[in-house]
Amino acid sequence: MFFRKQELEAPVQPADPTGLREKCRQAELPEAVGVAVESEISRMEKTDAAVAEYSIGLNYVETLLSLPWNAVTQDNLDLAQAAEVFDGSHAGLGQVRERVLEHLASRVLHSKRQASLLIVDDEPIARSNLRHVLAREGYAVEVAANGEEAMALLARQEFDCIVTDLKMDRMDGMQLLEAARAVAPETKFILVTGYATVDTAVQALKTGAVHYLSKPIDLNELREAVRSALLSRTHRYSNRSPILCFVGPPGVGKTSVGKAIAEALGRRFYRMSLADLRDEAELRGHRRTYVGAMPGRIIQALKSVGVRNPVFMLDEMDKIGQDVKGDPAMAMLEILDPEQNARYVDRYLEMPFDLSEVLFIATANGVERLAGPLLDRLEVVQFSGYSEGEKLDIATRFLLPRQLRGHGLISPYPTILPEALVRIIREYTNESGVRGLEREIARMCRKLARLRLDGGAEAVAAPVGSEGAAVLLGPARFRHDDAKAGGLVGTATGLVWSETGGEIIFVEATRMRGPGQLILTGSLGGVLKESAQIALSFIRSNAGTLGVEPDFFEGHDIHIHIPAGGIAKDGPSAGLTIAVALVSLLTGRPARSDVALSGELSLVGRVLPVSGVREKILAALRGRAAMVVLPEANAADVEALRESVADLPPVVLVGRVEQALAVVMSSQEGEPCTE
Repeated sequence: MFFRKQELEAPVQPADPTGLREKCRQAELPEAVGVAVESEISRMEKTDAAVAEYSIGLNYVETLLSLPWNAVTQDNLDLAQAAEVFDGSHAGLGQVRERVLEHLASRVLHSKRQASLLIVDDEPIARSNLRHVLAREGYAVEVAANGEEAMALLARQEFDCIVTDLKMDRMDGMQLLEAARAVAPETKFILVTGYATVDTAVQALKTGAVHYLSKPIDLNELREAVRSALLSRTHRYSNRSPILCFVGPPGVGKTSVGKAIAEALGRRFYRMSLADLRDEAELRGHRRTYVGAMPGRIIQALKSVGVRNPVFMLDEMDKIGQDVKGDPAMAMLEILDPEQNARYVDRYLEMPFDLSEVLFIATANGVERLAGPLLDRLEVVQFSGYSEGEKLDIATRFLLPRQLRGHGLISPYPTILPEALVRIIREYTNESGVRGLEREIARMCRKLARLRLDGGAEAVAAPVGSEGAAVLLGPARFRHDDAKAGGLVGTATGLVWSETGGEIIFVEATRMRGPGQLILTGSLGGVLKESAQIALSFIRSNAGTLGVEPDFFEGHDIHIHIPAGGIAKDGPSAGLTIAVALVSLLTGRPARSDVALSGELSLVGRVLPVSGVREKILAALRGRAAMVVLPEANAADVEALRESVADLPPVVLVGRVEQALAVVMSSQEGEPCTE
């Protein structure tokens, strides 16, 4: 009976039927998370498993245990290997490649930089001993005899940590701490003194010191204090690293460049499309009290990749919607803000999670739909369209081999001549990128696969040239206008930008008797109509200078038309082209149709800069234009394009309408203009 009573009075160990406590010990959770998990497990043990609150608590604990609170991957710090990854997987990136490698180089340089320390002490033996001890730990150590010498060193370089004596002549440690914080606010301070008191320690910590050590110094305590002070060094850089935003038309390689960055760094990659995002709670998560509550997309993504420092691609950022459930774009501010995302709080977790080591990369087709505060947190990297030569290189090196393998055309490979690919690019695609080009190559490969299956290898033994590609793919799908030699009165050739790339357009103007109206047709937007009004007002106010009759508008209507009326057109860059067409009409002098123009026109005749210069010049090259006229302010864009694209047409830079007229109204040498 005595032993039975002892058994009943023995402390009962709490059961762990689900094994959550053991999982918690193995997960090495942060202290605050461990406390929350233990509290939730204790609450579950007092709850019947059949009650709904039990399953809610179980799901919550399992979510906390599954998150990568401490799991990270080590970055690959070999920049040469990163360059090889880009060169082996991409072509035609140009300045984008250099910008991304610069971004990686800054991360590599910071990661490899040796931590720098400054020892300040007026005793030579103390300075020498501390320098010897800390240099053996792998730090770059400098010394100073007093605060004034230390401030002189701070004026020349930055130190990660300063270990200073409190009592010194000419500037003591407390004065140095106050003066240095104004110059280097990120530097950590450790104060050392032989006269340690509670008041001085409190004052030092309030002033900004991270540690306060007393003499004689315990070397192990010193090493641990320095190591602790330097822990935030990498974290501080990751907080300040920019959020890259790749902006460009579809199919130019924005997502694949993000994958290449992840491969170059040796990080895991996750792509999240934001095109269907409408509810703010999808990002921030739902509170646990709601039925079916779950974490937001960001936390779920980190749970799936298993580390807290992946390369995270936020795709289609400009397609985020907005409705009565909130504005998800504003919810992105906390996620992307370097000052806040180190303690990002998901509504489901209700505790901070560190996102500062995630390398966020956003993509968008344009920045016009991005909210101003969100755009302010992004560093825009512009992706331009590919030239015909770059598309041919990409198709030859990547697209064609991939499609041949994907369609079983490998034993042996059929011979596809470059002229076949050029014809596909010109007549079967109309895009800045290569997504449609790959679809057309895949369509051709399917035709070849069927021919080989029906007739054997001999059926596709002959090389596929330009005519062969046309036979396989059928009639051409697209026709691009050419800037032909000669000229017509009242007609000018312009260059425009669209999401599919640059295009050549023709602006036509005619005059007829009427009450004096300006008629605009061709599915024109508001900005384009304003450009036509500006061009007409400039000509009317400068009729004598331009050789136009002053009363040309009295009793006449002027009709301006831009063909392809089924396609919406807008933008200010057609202003110069409209002005040239009107001057040609009103003076009776033909304008050269092989000279393509682009420029915004001001009311006083200045030619203002335009965007999309690369796509417009490539369109002129494709349309066989003899010359391109652009604003003077776009000179840098033209020079950058010369470095990456050969055989550009001659480009004339103008600052005023009169300069453009002098170029366009002149006859071609050896070929008179005809009306």
